[in-house]
Amino acid sequence: MERGLKCPGQSVGSQNPYSESSACALGLCSEGASGFFLRHPLATFFHLFFRVSAIVTYVCCDWFSRSFVGCFVTVLLLLSFDFWSVKNVTGRLMVGLRWWNQIDEDGKSHWIFEARKASPNQIAATEAEARIFWLGLIICPLIWIVFFFSTLFSLKLKWLALVIAGISLQAANLYGYILCKMGGESDISKVTARFLSQTVFQTASPSNFQKPGLEGLEIHKH
Repeated sequence: MERGLKCPGQSVGSQNPYSESSACALGLCSEGASGFFLRHPLATFFHLFFRVSAIVTYVCCDWFSRSFVGCFVTVLLLLSFDFWSVKNVTGRLMVGLRWWNQIDEDGKSHWIFEARKASPNQIAATEAEARIFWLGLIICPLIWIVFFFSTLFSLKLKWLALVIAGISLQAANLYGYILCKMGGESDISKVTARFLSQTVFQTASPSNFQKPGLEGLEIHKH
């Protein structure tokens, strides 16, 4: 079921996932000048701060404290703060994407994926912010997956629940934002193929994207 307009790549006029408006809606457009420019430095900082702090605390907690409970709670709180901030704040500001779950009047659950459209009146996030957002979103869950196997092989099973929580929370945000980027498509194989091909295309041809803006929200509802 759809409400309002469609998500990127699903507009009425075009189905091309590499269209300029779709790329700009994802924040993968520069301001027009080359170089490293952050339009939302505070959001960019906290996008990385909580998830990197959770990883560093997990790796170094034995050096700082002998309390398993203290380390466990600290890392879990950092992971929770990261999940909330990335889901509700940094994704909206850095790449113009947002997702959440909504319960309708009949008690049915709907997953909603939003993306901001380009507008001449406002300017979206810069290419640097978009790259930081996606790199942080992809690399950190991979690190937690490495922790999962290292925990199994070293038989430190008391940390297994915490590592699984780290994978689950960060993978949930990654999956939600990929669905936003791909227009709410739920087929994971198609989503992965389109995500990789679009990322390669945008990386290889950054000059093709023009100055973007933001207007309203495109919504896709499951």
